[in-house]
Amino acid sequence: MNPCRCGRADEPGFACRRGPNTRCAADYQARISGPLIDRIDLHIEVPAVTAADLILPPPAEGSREIAERVALARDRQAARYAAIGLPHIRSNAVVSGAVLEDVARPDASGMALLREAADAMRLSARGYHRVLRVARTLADLDGLDKVGRVHLAEALSYRALADEIRRAA
Repeated sequence: MNPCRCGRADEPGFACRRGPNTRCAADYQARISGPLIDRIDLHIEVPAVTAADLILPPPAEGSREIAERVALARDRQAARYAAIGLPHIRSNAVVSGAVLEDVARPDASGMALLREAADAMRLSARGYHRVLRVARTLADLDGLDKVGRVHLAEALSYRALADEIRRAA
């Protein structure tokens, strides 16, 4: 969704006529209820593309390589759940919370980070499990069996934007 009513709140040098950009964006995004926002796993700011961006060299990893990595991660997920007797589960998105906590158990430093973040961000039980799902998927994309602190940090960063907006409202 847009950051605010006009969609320009994040533009450098733009001053919203409705008040400070952060307040305008917070008011606009507060129209969506907290429980609905809690069901969205990834909150990512995508700035407008400039002409200068279009002249940049292409990214090192192209669409084909990314698609292959995603397919491998999905295969890894399906194999994991089949191996523990859940052949009907094909991805991290649909596994129950209890099974997820077992297959996405982070290392000690990751668990400490998750505990601190859950308190600081006041994660609901749903939010906690959503962070674990995303972290497990990030580890799958990296080809790793264990969820690490880096995966949890990235998963938490995707929720931080929503948390920041809620505080500004």
